[in-house]
Amino acid sequence: MRKAAFFDRDGVLNIDSGYVGTTEQFCWLPGAKETLQRLTLLGYTNIVVTNQSGVARGYYTEEAVRQLHRWMCSEVARAGGNIAAVYYCPYLEGALIPAYNKKSDWRKPEPGMVLQACKDYDIDKTRSFLIGDSVRDIQCGQRAGVESYLFMGDNLYEFVNRILAERKKRGII
Repeated sequence: MRKAAFFDRDGVLNIDSGYVGTTEQFCWLPGAKETLQRLTLLGYTNIVVTNQSGVARGYYTEEAVRQLHRWMCSEVARAGGNIAAVYYCPYLEGALIPAYNKKSDWRKPEPGMVLQACKDYDIDKTRSFLIGDSVRDIQCGQRAGVESYLFMGDNLYEFVNRILAERKKRGII
């Protein structure tokens, strides 16, 4: 089984400027690409799990989200890292677009995206962790049985180094 690092997208990997749907709107947070590179070298499977209600609100399409995620993955690869997969939830109860107006167990704080990724990538939850910037992210990780950490927007590389050091002391690396 593999160990994984799960990341929320907006507010963890990039600046959360509200409904980021294009590469022009996307701005990496300090240390994000370096973090993904380091974790790749340490044998982690890096997986992004992100609510994307901008689709349900009509701000951008699912194809735009997929295109942005392909670009993100290629940027990380150029930096020497890897994102194995990006799971996203376009659904939102009360959405303007009827096709996306529904409850989904993939919408955080529900654990659907993390659980599906664990199944798809044969993830050992006890050796994995999730980083998010909101209570709903942390609840998602906890409900999925993955240790979760609240990121407050400082340098992601330094934040993850502290997590890895703490986990190493507990024998979880």
